Amino acid sequence: MKRLSEERTKLLFEKLTKYIGDNVKHLIDRPDGIYCFREKKDRVYYASEKIFSIAMTLGSDRLLSVGTCFGKFTKSGKFKLQITALNYLAPYAQYKVWLKASAEQQFLYGHHVNKSGLGRITEGTQKYQGVVIYNMHDLPLGFGVVAKSTADCKNADPMSTVCFHQADIGEYIRSEDTLL
Repeated sequence: MKRLSEERTKLLFEKLTKYIGDNVKHLIDRPDGIYCFREKKDRVYYASEKIFSIAMTLGSDRLLSVGTCFGKFTKSGKFKLQITALNYLAPYAQYKVWLKASAEQQFLYGHHVNKSGLGRITEGTQKYQGVVIYNMHDLPLGFGVVAKSTADCKNADPMSTVCFHQADIGEYIRSEDTLL
């Protein structure tokens, strides 16, 4: 596992900032120690420095992964967040979208969110802002990007898309065959 280059660190933090804003610092400096990001084969992992130092005693050819996979860098050089980062980002999310019960299943199948399925949205959300998507019981379901601002959502057509799907917890089941 190697440290991220300056360019890749910048891309990672830009993506995280899109979803949790200035709360990125809470991911690094935690009360239980200092946490960091490391890279292996274009995948970015998150764990404590202590865990990474212990893992480095193994040979890199024997090590598959350490910590939680936050995402990966695509061949075009962009960073894509994976659903495994949801439990770390949800508590720090600045902007949130809550889905009605009727829209939960559609979102978990990988579909975008229509206005008719929108339960609530954080006030002041700007267009193309990254959001964490919850059900009405405050259970995080995934990530999205808002297609309309909060003000635009109030006057939108019920069938118009208000949030683009990025990742959801249903991916575990949908991609089960490709993981093995």
